[in-house]
Amino acid sequence: MRSVGWISPILASALLVLPMGRSFGRQATPGATKGLDRRPNIVLILADDLGYGDIAAYGCKDIPTPNIDALAESGVRFTSGYVSCPVCSPTRAGLLTGRYQTRFGHEYNPGRENVVDQNFGLPLSQKTLAERLKAVGYATGAIGKWHLGFKPEFQPLARGFDEFFGFLGGSHPYLVPRGKPGVPATPHRLQRGTEEVEERGYLTDVFSREAGTFIERHQRGPFFLYLPFSAVHGPVEAPRRYQQRFQHMTNLKHRTYAAAVSALDDAVGKVLEKLVECDLDQKTIVIFLSDNGASLRQTGSNKPFSGTKGSLLEGGIRIPFLIRWAGTLPAGTVYQEPVISLDIHPTVLAAARAPASQAAKLDGVNLLPFILGQKKEPPHERLFWRFGEQSAARDGEWKLLDGGLGQPKLFNLRSDPREKKSLAPAEPERLKRMQADYSAWNKQNASPAWLRGEEEDEPKKP
Repeated sequence: MRSVGWISPILASALLVLPMGRSFGRQATPGATKGLDRRPNIVLILADDLGYGDIAAYGCKDIPTPNIDALAESGVRFTSGYVSCPVCSPTRAGLLTGRYQTRFGHEYNPGRENVVDQNFGLPLSQKTLAERLKAVGYATGAIGKWHLGFKPEFQPLARGFDEFFGFLGGSHPYLVPRGKPGVPATPHRLQRGTEEVEERGYLTDVFSREAGTFIERHQRGPFFLYLPFSAVHGPVEAPRRYQQRFQHMTNLKHRTYAAAVSALDDAVGKVLEKLVECDLDQKTIVIFLSDNGASLRQTGSNKPFSGTKGSLLEGGIRIPFLIRWAGTLPAGTVYQEPVISLDIHPTVLAAARAPASQAAKLDGVNLLPFILGQKKEPPHERLFWRFGEQSAARDGEWKLLDGGLGQPKLFNLRSDPREKKSLAPAEPERLKRMQADYSAWNKQNASPAWLRGEEEDEPKKP
């Protein structure tokens, strides 16, 4: 049997008691359609390397995240939310196009800018969510980490965004390094539009500040704000004011990580507060997710799953995934059927009354009728992943996993969510069928457009 998809807010609250955060947004009753006749603003918040078990709404016990939890309390929490790749850049390519990034060769992280392959960049043949929303009158802005190309034709202003503030690469320091006595500290070198600018603040705070000013400038709407924080990707850094919240932690590395997560939560809270301040709370869809699981180099948590960033085990691809549309989507909902980050693109377009044509060949689906209980079946019959030598497929509660060693494994995620015991020997027909399904899907993919970069902090194999 498949897991239950939609659960009423009352039952959801009985199953999970979330820590109380600030209240953002009013509750809606199941099946509510209020607001579906208006064109909402969109705030898409992407965390970086944040694990499934790193926020309280998903079971974290030692790092309070009241603002992110408030999104879960007032929106929809997906317990089987996936990304389309276990590393940064490919996930972003899939997220912004609504297509499996392997369709167009965007399979790997590229490496550092000074050694990056000349082909690196989200292909110009692929239309972004920003381009589609801009075409129907949305103001569009990207603030944070780009990681989808360095050349001018691949940068945000050339890919549908009216405004950009952030950095183009895969990582950036958070703190301005202290200068020597009598020598000023070197500021952050970021980019506003296409021009270099200097900043001296803590990077997570800077991005939330910029997000607030974007919302203020465009409060008459509609607007699309893509907010890909670099937190909590390495190098993990946090100023003293955040570290002081965790003085009880004796592990200094974990204390710093907890402080960085707490700073990210504060930043999300400031964005939500700005929406309330501008009377946009009920007029805005807020989406929050991570780009992949927590990294081996950090002390983050992918519990209760095995695996980490770079792995197609659940810990590498199952992530925190929240959607809130106050007054329209039922508050406090827990949705258990598998969904994927590719679904955000068609879901947002449907809400904006700008659905893409079939020619767009989107792999994601509009989640709104499933969340509202108008469709009872699962959104996807199957989900697929390819990341170099690794491959995976999910069909209901079953998962096929091949780590590239020629020994495919089969797991029942309902009974074995940690993927500890392969049932391939006991289920040869199911194994054969799922391998055939994966092979048929993979034939539609392209070869990688560039070689895998070596600087990113993920393991080589699951």
